[in-house]
Amino acid sequence: MGKTLTLYVSTSPYAYENTLTTARIAESALNKGHAVNLIASADGVYCFLKKQKAKGIINAEEEFSRLIGKGLKVYL
Repeated sequence: MGKTLTLYVSTSPYAYENTLTTARIAESALNKGHAVNLIASADGVYCFLKKQKAKGIINAEEEFSRLIGKGLKVYL
């Protein structure tokens, strides 16, 4: 049986690499069969805005939508 991992992000999606790091940790844990919760607060909620137009970097909304489809639970 897998464990539960809870991540917290509070920085804006494109100011730092926190968003990418959070997404990669979440994906790795989900792939290993663990349950993953993500708590987004402060500027971290901007990771989930629809119709983002990021160019040349990971699109936070698309990445987290994909992970939600794999079982990521998000709390804003």
